[in-house]
This record gives sequence, structure tokens and C-alpha cells, in this order.
Amino acid sequence: MTDPGPMLNTPQVLIVTGMSGAGRSSVGKFLEDLGYLVIDNLPVSLIDQVIRLHDVEEGQTNLAVIIDARPGLNVGVMVDPIEDLRGHGIAPVVLFLDARSDVISKRYDEVRRPHPLDGDTVLESIENERVLLAPVREIADVVIDTSEYGVHDLRQRITSEFEGPQKHQKMRVSVRSFGFKHGHPNDINLMFDVRFLPNPYWLPELRDLTGLDEGVRDYVLENADAVEFFQHATTMLEFLLPRYEAEGKSYLSIGVGCTGGRHRSVVITEALGRWLGDWGASVSVRHRDVGR
Repeated sequence: MTDPGPMLNTPQVLIVTGMSGAGRSSVGKFLEDLGYLVIDNLPVSLIDQVIRLHDVEEGQTNLAVIIDARPGLNVGVMVDPIEDLRGHGIAPVVLFLDARSDVISKRYDEVRRPHPLDGDTVLESIENERVLLAPVREIADVVIDTSEYGVHDLRQRITSEFEGPQKHQKMRVSVRSFGFKHGHPNDINLMFDVRFLPNPYWLPELRDLTGLDEGVRDYVLENADAVEFFQHATTMLEFLLPRYEAEGKSYLSIGVGCTGGRHRSVVITEALGRWLGDWGASVSVRHRDVGR
């Protein structure tokens, strides 16, 4: 892949795609609010032409093109021009919106609209689309699973990821804590499981606190295994991050899980967020289950 360095001062170019019912229309509105020129329902055959013309003519205007799955879509028509653009020094960021099939089905029931792909049932249409779009999801730079997101949550996530022009900066990294008993996120690139650490839940004086409280933080970080784990984790990230950047990866999503998502994972996520900020990344820290 071509070194993306020269592109860092050019406008941000997003290709927004993903599952029908996962929030593409809402994301388009959020991006418009952030100052993007948004082109919705762009035929896949025009991706290459539109992005190349924008790169030449639109100055510093950020561009987002929204593409959906249509009957008869040849996914190669979407994947091939993206890879071709990347090979010629134009680096669009591919954002793939996903959600669980049961959540998408419920959303279609609520709006009473037909799914764009054929199927005997809505769930069958959803699964057909998931298979169809699998190669596109594979090349995506950012995957956001909107299953647990309300409108405000999704707006906040899009704003944190894509607000403002891309200046010369290091990788954008999202770090999220979660509880395995509530299910792990489906849109993360690296996952750390910290259930091996002593659990503050079993101490009555710490049980009702969270990893954002000093007592829990001290209890977790003073453990020898936590210290050694953090050293190994940051050493691995020191190795990985520059190599991801060299391959043109601008976004990385890290998940940190413990049992309930309230204590250990929150502490480690906060510590990783501070370390990544010191390293130079643009960091977003979220705690999915801390309020459960």
C-alpha cells in the first residue's frame, strides 16, 4: 500500500456503507452537521470518478459518500475501486455500519418498510445482505456496531471519530471497556481480557464503586499481575501502532473486558487511554457497561 503520509493534509474522504437498518441515514446527517459534503445513494460504479474529482476540485471540503446494498450488486464493483484508489495515493476511509440481525429486524418492524434485498422474511433478507457485504466489511477501516446505540450515542461516536480535518497526527484509537456477561463488542480490532486480575467486586467496600473511583483504581493497578500485564500490553502497542500506520490504518478500536464491565476493565481502559494519549494518538475512551 502507498504511504499515506502526503494525504494527511488533504480533505477527509469517507465511504459510508454497511447493513441496511444499521444507521447510514443518521450518520449522513451527523456528517453534514460536521461540515462534510454528503452524497447519498451513490451508484457504486461512480465511486472512483466522484472521489478522484473531489480530490482535484473541492479544496478543503471533507467528502462522505453513502452506498447501500442493492439487488444485483456486485460487491467487487465496490471493493475494486477502493483498493485501486488506495494503490494510487488516494486514501478514502471506509466506514462500515453493522448491527445484530435481531436489532435490524426490529427496526424494520418499527418503520414498516421493506428490506431492499429479496427474501421470504426480513431476517432472511438481512442474512442475504450480510453475506453479500462481507468482503466490504473485511476492507473497512472503521466498523461500528450500532446494536446498543441510541441516536445520541451514535452522534457522539461519529463526532469523536470524524470531527474536523485530518491534520498531521498519529492514529485515532478508540478504547472501550465492557463486561463479558453482557456480550463482547463486535466492532473491535484488539481485545484484552482482564478477568485474570483480582476482582474488586468481592470486597464489600469496593463493590458499589467503579473503576473511575480512586479506591478501585489503586486496588487494580497495585496488583503485580496488573503491572506486568500493562507493560506487556503497551510494549505490544508500541510495536503495532507504527506498523499499522505504515500500512495506512488510521483507526484502531481496542476493547478491554472483565466480568461485569464496572471495575477491572474500566481501570485498565483509563490507563491505556492515558498511555495512548502520551504516545501521540487521538484517543476516545468509553465505558459501555460501567452504569449497569
